[in-house]
Amino acid sequence: MTQNIRNFCIVAHIDHGKSTLADRLLERTGAVASRDLIAQHLDSNAIERERGITIKAKAVAMRYTHAGTEFRLNLIDTPGHVDFSYEVSRSLAACEGAILLVDATQGIQAQTLANYWLALEGGLEIVPVINKIDLPSAQPDLIREEMVHTLGFRPEEILAVSGKTGAGVDAVLDSIIRRVPPPAGDPGAPLQALLFDSHYDDYRGVVVYVRIVNGRLAKGDAIRFLGTGKSFEVEEVGTLRPHPVPGPPLAAGDVGYAICGIKSVRDVRIGDTMTRADAADVKPLPGYQEPLPVVFCGFYPTGQTDYTKLKTALERMSLNDASFVFQPETSEALGFGFRCGFLGLLHMDIVAERLERELGVEVLKTAPNVTYELVINRGHGAEILRVDNPAKIPDTVSIQEFREPTARVTLIVPHDNVGPIMQLCTDRRGTFVKTEYLSPTRVILTFDMPFAEIVYDFYDKLKSATRGYGTMDYTLTGYRDDDLVKLKILVMNEEVDALSTVVHRSTAAQKGRKIIQILRKEIARHLFQIPLQAAVGGKIVAREDIKPVGKNVTAKCYGGDITRKRKLLEKQKEGKKKMKAVGSVEIPQSAFMAVLRVDE
Repeated sequence: MTQNIRNFCIVAHIDHGKSTLADRLLERTGAVASRDLIAQHLDSNAIERERGITIKAKAVAMRYTHAGTEFRLNLIDTPGHVDFSYEVSRSLAACEGAILLVDATQGIQAQTLANYWLALEGGLEIVPVINKIDLPSAQPDLIREEMVHTLGFRPEEILAVSGKTGAGVDAVLDSIIRRVPPPAGDPGAPLQALLFDSHYDDYRGVVVYVRIVNGRLAKGDAIRFLGTGKSFEVEEVGTLRPHPVPGPPLAAGDVGYAICGIKSVRDVRIGDTMTRADAADVKPLPGYQEPLPVVFCGFYPTGQTDYTKLKTALERMSLNDASFVFQPETSEALGFGFRCGFLGLLHMDIVAERLERELGVEVLKTAPNVTYELVINRGHGAEILRVDNPAKIPDTVSIQEFREPTARVTLIVPHDNVGPIMQLCTDRRGTFVKTEYLSPTRVILTFDMPFAEIVYDFYDKLKSATRGYGTMDYTLTGYRDDDLVKLKILVMNEEVDALSTVVHRSTAAQKGRKIIQILRKEIARHLFQIPLQAAVGGKIVAREDIKPVGKNVTAKCYGGDITRKRKLLEKQKEGKKKMKAVGSVEIPQSAFMAVLRVDE
């Protein structure tokens, strides 16, 4: 009976206590015995536990008795970091309700607002909850006022809980049953199931997580994915409590998993519709956009890792993370490697860390960059070219427009810090949009900014300027033309492709000088002079020289004829000239992180 099912998720800003509240819900409903429960129980990945963040959304089925009736509650715990907001949007599509969690000490933050609007657009019933009321610095009354003023809730519908002590958890469960509508669906209709997540199991192949909208899904069913057109046979279905438990068929309204002998994650598409293989007129469910990588960087083998080992590791990584993409590339400076696409810098760091820890692969990362759009004049007309590697940008003469991705950035900062933050945004080529007061002490600033200016260290600078109290959220809004140029770095008059970057023309000379000053410290002195240059097109905008290691060849001459000394010095000079012509400069790996550190 769908009347006794409730599907809901928990959404909040990062570190507002989603996973801790999920622990109390698991404990209260008996889904996990108290002796087996560990803190942040649903965060199973070692990196999630260490960093204290959720990376992947997790689903779990619980049973709860309310007013003498047993209800099935399907909870999806979602990430809070902006890099993983696509996980949140997928989770919302599988639910009818959402718990919107706000920290009693920090109040409404940037991601709180973003997730609130996502839930509203998805037509979900929202249960507002203030968490961490047990902390001495908690201000639940002030936060309740903020939520009423900013989000439009009524004071009496906002619940106060402590995810740590469990206070108020029963009221949350009762509110979910009372306020979240049961799923609509017909168990007798043809099968329609939304595929909202998947992961790769070494022994069983791809495990898909589905929300059954109509019909039933049972072991032995022949199924077909409408998006990819591929057909499989169901080997096992079940629910997550929170570990997979094989069970009876899943019916309309249920959330569960299915194993269908799928060999690769590429054979399934998140957001696709699953139906029976023999069904004729089944319409696909509204899915969601594929997450597009916005940050790219090169991964190259280093240390004991070779190219083949790195390729195998990346293939395994992509099986469990469909949003991570990679393709082979070659660099004159670094050899054979891969250009990898990520959803943000945190996503990039986590993939690199997992490669090293779980798969034992050492990688060298080049400086990250965003995707650019170039309008090229080909003679027969204009053509749009998308470039994810600055080294591939063609000669500037043929470029009519140089477009970069832009983002609408929402910043929530203390009112004392408005001046420094507006200055920071203006320095990063931001365009002011509006100011709103969240409360007498906190302000929402909105700016349109180039995404490349946000992606490196903007968040760190924001935290420094606001003493840790500022938060941000962004949404990509498209591409716009600006006066951008490719900054080339030349060592010994040879371009080092891995150090090429895209910068605004007004800052090219300054950035180029900073990069080559760092290179001068990183590259060891050779027996010949090494010129380091930064160039835009054919124009050198900055230059530094690494002086040669000098050897005193005349030390053995004690006075005597001056021509003997001259002869030795000329011989040394000829040797240096020859060495300069044939000698090669070895650039250490640390130098390739120079572009990342130019603003330090």
